[in-house]
Amino acid sequence: MAAPTSRPENTLANLLGDLAGETLPDVAVTDISQTAQEVVPGSLFLACAGTARHGLEFADEAISRGATAIAWEPSAGASAPGLPDGITGVSVPGLREATGIVADRFFGQPSASLHVAGITGTNGKTSTAFFVAQALETLGPGCGIIGTLGSGRPGNLKASLLTTPDAVGVHRQLAGFRDDGIRHVVMEVSSHALVQGRVNAVRFECAGFTNLSRDHLDYHGDMNRYALAKTELFTRFTPGHAVINCGDPAGARIAAATPQGTHRILIAAPGSENKEGDWLSYGDIDAHESGITFQVKGSYGAARLHSRLVGEFNAGNLLVALGILLCWGFSFRESIRALENVSAPAGRMETFRNKQGPLVVVDYAHTPDALEKVLLAARAHARGKLLLVFGCGGERDPGKRPEMGRIAARLADEIIVTDDNPRNEDPDAIVDAIVAGAGSQARVIRDRAAAIESAIAVAGEGDVVIVAGKGHESYQTTAAGRQPFSDRAVVSGLLGIVPRAQEVSA
Repeated sequence: MAAPTSRPENTLANLLGDLAGETLPDVAVTDISQTAQEVVPGSLFLACAGTARHGLEFADEAISRGATAIAWEPSAGASAPGLPDGITGVSVPGLREATGIVADRFFGQPSASLHVAGITGTNGKTSTAFFVAQALETLGPGCGIIGTLGSGRPGNLKASLLTTPDAVGVHRQLAGFRDDGIRHVVMEVSSHALVQGRVNAVRFECAGFTNLSRDHLDYHGDMNRYALAKTELFTRFTPGHAVINCGDPAGARIAAATPQGTHRILIAAPGSENKEGDWLSYGDIDAHESGITFQVKGSYGAARLHSRLVGEFNAGNLLVALGILLCWGFSFRESIRALENVSAPAGRMETFRNKQGPLVVVDYAHTPDALEKVLLAARAHARGKLLLVFGCGGERDPGKRPEMGRIAARLADEIIVTDDNPRNEDPDAIVDAIVAGAGSQARVIRDRAAAIESAIAVAGEGDVVIVAGKGHESYQTTAAGRQPFSDRAVVSGLLGIVPRAQEVSA
C-alpha cells in the first residue's frame, strides 16, 4: 500500500484550533502520531491520557525524533510540559476522543471517499471480514481489510498488533486505500476500539454484528457494559446499513437500538424468520469432508450454498458477509457465487490433513462460546474421536478457565491442557484452573508443541484434532518474553505438509 497523502495545508491551527479553544500558530504539520517511536521530523505528537500511562511521558522521545508540536490531554496528574524553544505545546481537553477527528482532517477525510463496513462481535469478526474481502476480489472491485491479521488486501497483509489500530493508524490506512484506488474497505471493530475512540470520525456505510459471548470482562467489568460497547457501532456511528445476527440474543437488542431510518438486514435463527423487512436465514446444513452445504433463504431469494469451510457457525458468518455485499448493491446470485469460493483465513477453522492421518483444525477459539462452537462444529465432521489441545491466556479473565474446561469435558473425547501465552502469570495455576473444570479426563502437557504432537500421535484416520487458542499467532508469550511459536507450523511439520501461506508480513 502506498504511503497516504495528507493535505499540504495541514497546520496546528486547522487541525486543533477549534478543539483547543484558542488561536494557534500556523505551524506546518507534516505527519501525526500517537506513538513516540513512530514520530518523524515535522510531526505533531498526540499525547493522550491512557489507562496506565500518559503520552506526555514519551514527549522527550517524540521531540528527539523530530516532533515540532505536542498536543497533550489535561488529566489528573498531568501538568503542562516544559518544552524546548521551537516546540509548540497545545492543551486539548478530551484529546483521546478527538484524535480521530484530528487524523480525519490530516488525511483529508479518507472514509468519505470509501465504502466502509465495520464488523463487531465476540467471535467471527476476522472470518467474516475475510469472506467479504475475498468475495469482492472475485466480484471485481477489490477490498481492503483492517483487522486482527493485519491490513491490506487478501493475500498481502501487513501485520498489526491490535484488532483495530489506534485512531491515527486507522485513518492512515484508510487514506492509503483511497490513494491506491481501493473503494471498499471492511474493518474489524473491537469493543476496546469503540470505547477508546480508535474509530472516531470513520464514516461507516455499513455495520455488521456476529455474536456476543463472554470475553474481555477484565476490561469491561460485566456483560452489560461489554454489550453496550458493541452497540455503539450501530448507534453512535449511525451507519446507513446494518446487518445483525438476531439468532444471538444481543442481536435483537442491537436491532431495537438501531436508529430509525437505518436499512437493516436481520439474520434469523433457523426456523424463527421474521418476514417483515429484509432478512436472511440458513438451514438444512450438511457437514461433510470437503466443507459445508446449506440452504440460504430470505427476502432477497433462495439458494443452496456449497462452501469449503468447516463448521456450522461459518454459515452464520457467511450470511453476515452476504448481507454486507447486498447492502453494497451486489445481487443475491452473484454474492452467493462469490462466497462459495472463499477460504478460511489463517488460524480460523483452518484444516490440515495428509492422506492417512486425522483431520487437524487450528482455530483462534479462546472464549467459552467460541470453544463450544468449534467443538460442536468439528464433531459433525468427525467419523471417529474428537481430540482437543488448548489452554488459556495469562493476565486475562480468569473466570473463563474452569468454564472452558467444563465445555471441553462435555464435548471432546480426549483433552490435553497446555500453555497459551501465560504472560507473567504462573502457568501451573492457569492449567490447574482449567483442569478444575475439565476433571480427570484432561491430561496436562505444558509444552505446547509436545501437546500437539501427542494428540496427533494417538489420533487416527477419521478422527479430528482441534488445536485451539492461538490460531494465526506466531509467538508464545511467557514471563521470559515473546518467543517464536506457531500452531500452524507445528501441525504442518508433524503431518509432513507445506502450510498455506500466512499471507501476513511483519
